[in-house]
Amino acid sequence: MVNKEHLLDLMAEIMDPEIPAINIVELGIVRGIEDSTPPNIVITPTYVGCPATDMIGEMIREKLDAAGYDDVGIKNQLSPAWTTEWITEPAHEKLRVYGIDPPGAHTPTCPRCGSANTKLISEFGSTPCKAFHACKDCLEPFDRFKCH
Repeated sequence: MVNKEHLLDLMAEIMDPEIPAINIVELGIVRGIEDSTPPNIVITPTYVGCPATDMIGEMIREKLDAAGYDDVGIKNQLSPAWTTEWITEPAHEKLRVYGIDPPGAHTPTCPRCGSANTKLISEFGSTPCKAFHACKDCLEPFDRFKCH
């Protein structure tokens, strides 16, 4: 029997490779620990084609092996699809501090100066899960998580 809490604590040590301000548990990629033989860490990528998915799997495997959990598997689960609602509230503030406007029903807001006087530059930001915006007040560009 594995200690699920310990496994989740280990997963929380793995930072997202594209957004190193938050870990893969806060981002909602880690869905849980599956009770199976052997047990599995269940993960859902932010996008089916997310370029970081393989790297995240490798990081999980390395973390599990280093902690002596070589019998724990990793299961990719695409349904239900990942949603920005799975990002934890504490992660929203971490994103803002990092310079990314977190998802939500609010008007896009500059994470640097707090202004809502912004404009969409491109639906495609630095990663597929973000759009590129600019602040009309401080003139700084920023990414914003796409809500889905």
